[in-house]
Amino acid sequence: MSKTKSGLSNPIQVHNYTSPVTVVYRNKPATQNHIDPQKTKIGHTMISDGGEDEEKWLTAGIAGLQQNAFYMHRALDSNNIKDALKYSAQMLSELRTSRLSPHKYYELYMRAFDELRKLEIFFKEESNRSCSIIELYELVQHAGNILPRLYLLCTVGSVYIRSKEAPAKDILKDLVEMCRGIQHPLRGLFLRSYLSQVSRDKLPDIGSEYEGDENTVMDAVEFVLQNFTEMNKLWVRMQHQGPVREKEKREKERNELRDLVGKNLHVLGQIEGIDLELYRDVVLPRVLEQVVNCKDDLAQYYLMDCIIQVFPDEYHLQTLETLLGACPQLQPSVDIKTVLSGLMERLSNYAASSTEVLPEFVQVEAFAKLNNAIGQVIEAQADMPVFGAVALYSSLLTFTLHVHPDRLDYVDQILGACVSKIAGKGKLEAKATKQIVALLSAPLEKYNDIDTALKLSNYPLVMEYLDDRTNKVMSNVIIQSIMKNKTHISTADKVGALFELIKGLIKDLDADNDDEMDEDDFKEEQNSVARLIQMLYNNDPEEMLKIICTVRKHILTGGPKRLPFTVPPLIYNALKLVRRVQSQDDNVSEEETASATPKKIFQILNQTIETLSMVPVPDLALRLYLECAEAANDCDLEPVAYEFFTQAYILYEEEISDSKAQVTALYLIIGTLQRMHTFGVENRDTLTHKATGYSAKLLKKPDQCRAVYACSHLFWVEDQDGVKDGERVLLCLKRALRIANAAQQMANVTKGSSGSVMLFIEILNKYLYFFEKGNAQITVASIQGLIELVTTEMQSDTSTSDPAADAFFASTIRYIQSQKDKGGATGEKFEAIKV
Repeated sequence: MSKTKSGLSNPIQVHNYTSPVTVVYRNKPATQNHIDPQKTKIGHTMISDGGEDEEKWLTAGIAGLQQNAFYMHRALDSNNIKDALKYSAQMLSELRTSRLSPHKYYELYMRAFDELRKLEIFFKEESNRSCSIIELYELVQHAGNILPRLYLLCTVGSVYIRSKEAPAKDILKDLVEMCRGIQHPLRGLFLRSYLSQVSRDKLPDIGSEYEGDENTVMDAVEFVLQNFTEMNKLWVRMQHQGPVREKEKREKERNELRDLVGKNLHVLGQIEGIDLELYRDVVLPRVLEQVVNCKDDLAQYYLMDCIIQVFPDEYHLQTLETLLGACPQLQPSVDIKTVLSGLMERLSNYAASSTEVLPEFVQVEAFAKLNNAIGQVIEAQADMPVFGAVALYSSLLTFTLHVHPDRLDYVDQILGACVSKIAGKGKLEAKATKQIVALLSAPLEKYNDIDTALKLSNYPLVMEYLDDRTNKVMSNVIIQSIMKNKTHISTADKVGALFELIKGLIKDLDADNDDEMDEDDFKEEQNSVARLIQMLYNNDPEEMLKIICTVRKHILTGGPKRLPFTVPPLIYNALKLVRRVQSQDDNVSEEETASATPKKIFQILNQTIETLSMVPVPDLALRLYLECAEAANDCDLEPVAYEFFTQAYILYEEEISDSKAQVTALYLIIGTLQRMHTFGVENRDTLTHKATGYSAKLLKKPDQCRAVYACSHLFWVEDQDGVKDGERVLLCLKRALRIANAAQQMANVTKGSSGSVMLFIEILNKYLYFFEKGNAQITVASIQGLIELVTTEMQSDTSTSDPAADAFFASTIRYIQSQKDKGGATGEKFEAIKV
C-alpha cells in the first residue's frame, strides 16, 4: 500500500500556469525571481508543428475528456464515488496520448487539471463526512491504466496528507516512488509537475502544520530532491526521442519545458527549514551531482542558473568552493560565462546591500576562489571566444569593485589576466571590444577619479587591444569621466599617462581613416580634448610648465586636422601661467635659475604657434601671435611683444590672401596694437606705419577707407600720455575721406549713381569722436564741411537711396544737438556746429 499527499488550501491556484503570481525568494527581491512555478506558460509558448492531424487528435482528446468529465460530474452530484472514479480514470486516459506536441499536450493537460481540482474538492468533502480517506486512497489504485491511476493517487494523496491520518513523509515517499511507473518523458514530466503542485503546501517544514516527530524538514527535502532527480532524467531523455532530423525541434520543446524541472528547485528554496548546514551538506551536493552527471548542456546551463537565482546569497558565499568546483566539470558547450556572471552579479549586489556582510567575503576568500574558478573554466574550455573570457573578467571586476574597492592590486590583477587572454588573438570581434570597454569603464564609474585608473599598470595595456574606433570611444569615456567629476590632473607624469591612454583622439593612428568619420563627430571629439587641456592645472609654476610641455609633445603629433583644435587651448592655458608667474614676480624677485619664467614660456609658445603654419591656418596663427603679444605687453617684455607682432605681420603678408580674411586680420592687428603700451617710439612707429600701409592696400575701396580711419586710433590713445598725435589722426581721416570720394566716383562710373554716403557719415562720426576728445586739429569748420557734404550728397539726384544711411545720419545729428543741450563746456564746444 502507499501513502499520499495533496489537498491544497486554495485549489484554484494549483494549476494557474498562465496567471502571473509573485513569489518572493529568501534574500531576493520579488522582481528578480528566476523560477516561478506559476509562470511556465507552456500553453502559450510551446512549439507546435501545426499539423492538421495534431489538431484533430487534440480536438478528439478534448471531446473525450469533456464527455467523461460530464459523466464524472453527474456521478459526483449523485454522490456515486465508484462511477466518479470510473469516469475520471477514463477522462485522464486521454493524457496517455503520444501524438501531441508539448504545446498541444499542455492544452489537454490544463483541461484535465481543472477537472481534477473539482474532484479534489469532492474528496475533501467526502473525507469530512463518512468516507474513509484510507479506503479512498486504496480505491483509486484499482484504475485500469497506470497514468490515470497515478493522477488520481496524487489527488487523493493530497487530501490524505491534509487529514493527518498518516505521516506526510510516508505518503510523499509513496507518491514520488510510484510515479516512476511513467517513463514516457512528456507524460512523466507533467505527472510529476502535478505531484509537485499538489504537495508543495503540505511539506513538513518549520512552522508547518505537517511538521512533527515523524515528519521532519529532511523528509521534505528528500521528497523534492527525488522528484527533481526523476524529472531531470525524463527531461534529458527527451533529446533522444524521435529521428535525428527533428533534433532542433525537440531542443526547442525541451527548452520550454524546463520550468517544470526548475520548479523543484524553487520549492527547495522556499523550505524555511533548509539552513546553511543542510544546504551545504545535502541539498547543494545532491543537486550538483545531478547537474554534472546528466551531461546535457541545456540542462546544465539552466539548472546552474536556477541554483544561483533560487537560493540565498549568503548560502552561495559560504558554499562558493563547492559551487565553483562544478563549473569546470560541465560540458564544454555550456555557456558558463553567463552562469558565473550571474553568480558574481548576485554576490556584488549582496555586498552592496550592507557593509556588515563585507567581512564574510574576506573570510571565505571569495575573490581568490572566483578568480581561480574563472581561470580553470577558461583553461577547460579552450575554444571559449575572447568576448566570453573578457565578459567573465568584467563580471569579476565589478564584483571586486563592490567587495574590495580598496584593493587596486586585485583590479590590476584582473586586467593583467585579461591582457594574457587576448594577447596574440589578432583583431578582436565587436563583442569582445564591447566587453573590453565595459571592463575599462568599471573603475572609472566606481572611483570617479582617473587618477586611480592611472595607477593601474595593466590599464593602458588593455586599451592597446582596442581597434582605433573603439579606442576613440573609450578615450571619450575617460574624458567625459574627468569632465563630469571635475578631476584635476596635477602632475606632468599623470598628464603623460593620461594622454597616452587617449592617444586615439590626439593623433592619427596607423589604421585611422578620418575621411570616413562624420565631421561633426570629429569636431566634438577634438573639442572634448580642448576642454580637457583647459582643465589641467597645478599651483606650482614649475610643474605647470612641465604639464604644458608634456601636452605639447603629445598634441604636436596630432596632424593637420587636429592641431587647430588642440593648439589654441594649450596656448591660452600657457598664457594664464604667464600672467600668474608675472603677478608673483611683482612681489618676489625673479630667480635666475627658475625655468618657469615668462620669457621661457613665450619661447615655447612661439615654437608651438609655428607648427600651425604647416596646417596651414594662418588666420588662427595670427590671432594667437597677437594674443601672445598682448600678454608680453602685460609683462613689459618689449622685444618679445615686437617679435610676436613681426610674426603676425609676416603671416599677413605671406599667407593671408583672401580679401575678407585680410580685413578681419587687419582689424585684429589695429585693435591689439592700440592696446600696447610697452613699445618705444621707434618700434611703435614701425608697427603703426606697417598697419596703415596694409590698410591702404586692401582690395576694395570701402575696406580701405574703414581700415584707414580705424588706424587713426593708433595715434590717439586716451590711456597713454604721449600717444596723442593730432596731426597724424587728421592725416588718417583726410586720407579716408579721399578714399571715400574715390569709391563714390567709381560707383558713378560703374553704376551710374553716386552710391551710398555711408562712408562719409562714418568718417563724420570719427571727426566728432576726436573733436570731443580734444584733438585741436579737428576743427568746427571741418565737421561743418562734412555735414554739408553728406547733406548735399543725400539730396543729389544721382544718390542711391539708403535707409540705413539716412537713419545713421539722423542719429548723428541728434547726438550733436544733445551735446549742445548739455550746456557748460561741452555745449559751448558743440554750439558752433550748425545742423
